[in-house]
Parts: sequence; C-alpha cells; structure tokens
Amino acid sequence: MYIAHTLCAPRSPSRASFRAPPTIGLRAEHDFYPTPPEAVRALLSVESFDGPIWEPACGDGAISKELERHGHQVHSTDLIDRGYGASEHDFLSPITLTRVMIEQPQLRHIITNPPYGYKPGIGDKFVGQALKVARTTGGKVAMLLNLASLASRYRTAKWRNDPPARIHVLDDLICWPNGNPFGAGLSIVQQRYCWVVWSPNRADGTQLTWLRMADFREQGGRA
Repeated sequence: MYIAHTLCAPRSPSRASFRAPPTIGLRAEHDFYPTPPEAVRALLSVESFDGPIWEPACGDGAISKELERHGHQVHSTDLIDRGYGASEHDFLSPITLTRVMIEQPQLRHIITNPPYGYKPGIGDKFVGQALKVARTTGGKVAMLLNLASLASRYRTAKWRNDPPARIHVLDDLICWPNGNPFGAGLSIVQQRYCWVVWSPNRADGTQLTWLRMADFREQGGRA
C-alpha cells in the first residue's frame, strides 16, 4: 500500500561472521550494508525499468539477485570482491565508466545502495556519476539513501539543481553492517531509508510516496 503526494520542484571480502564477537557500533568496512530484498520489491511495486540495469555497488548481490528474480537483466560490479559480480570496478573512475559503457552499451538504468561515508563525499559522488550515466543512456537512477540526506544543508543546492522525479519513503527497513545484526549499534537501528529516483521523463515537482515494508517482507508480498 502506498500514498503519493507531489512536492514543489525548485580482492578479499570483508564479512562479519555470526560466530564472531560482536562489534557493536563499528562502521562496516567500505560501507557494506546489504539491502534487504523487501526494499527492492517495494521499489519495483512503484517503478518500472524497461532495459538492462547496472548495479555498481553490488556487494554480495542483494539488490541484483532480487532484480533478476523479477526478470531484469543486471550487470553487477563493485570495487570489493564479495563473491558476486565483477570486482575491482571503481564506479567513480572515468576509466571504469568508459570501459563498462563500451563493453555493455545496452545498459540503461542504475539501481544501487551506494556507500555513504567511508570516504568524504562518496555518496554525493555516486549520485553525480549515476546521473551522468543516465543523461547518456536516457534511463532512470534509483538510489537507496538515508532519509536524513534529504535535509542536509550541504545538499540543498544539489537537490535544487537535480531534483528527483520521485522519493519513496520506506517505513521500517534496516541495512545491517556486513549483513550482521549483532554488529549494529543503535544508530543503525534508528536509521530510515528512501528510494530516490531520477527519471528522464519527470514532470514538474517531486512525487513523494510512502511504502510499508510489512507489505513486501514475505515472499508472497506484492512485488
């Protein structure tokens, strides 16, 4: 169930073992916070993607696998080797970008849960790079972002200059560090997320949608 509203426009994996001692509150190396499948199902309930998708921060394949289960063709890359997709692909590198676009000219959309802060400004750089790709391919960009990123005074100009077509707020979603609930501090549990979608055919204004994760958590949920 969702409600919509329109706003004004202006090589070694690092994995935590469930048997290892908990590292409460420590940040996951390279911001490895795998995306629960219900987040992808929720996105697909309100967005359509009419061509191959690039997942440039695929991690262990959490987003890619769910997209593929729903019939999408996905090209998965990551800087770090976590046993899925093509590793040693730095999404922010012009060399990597050129290489992928030459080797995979059919790619149209980008969907990812980007790293947020293990390097200064890396989240914003991911968004900027993805928008650059989308301007070439004519596709959509869907980023799973911390809800607080919408209200940062350091990003106000960015949101105004490149306003998204739609923002889908997720009411109850936790991305565990290294996929390990026992390694999470209170701040992780309290974080809330949204899908931010840029679309080439956006109308004036940004549409805001609320999505209830309970509707998508079970395999039989809407997808």
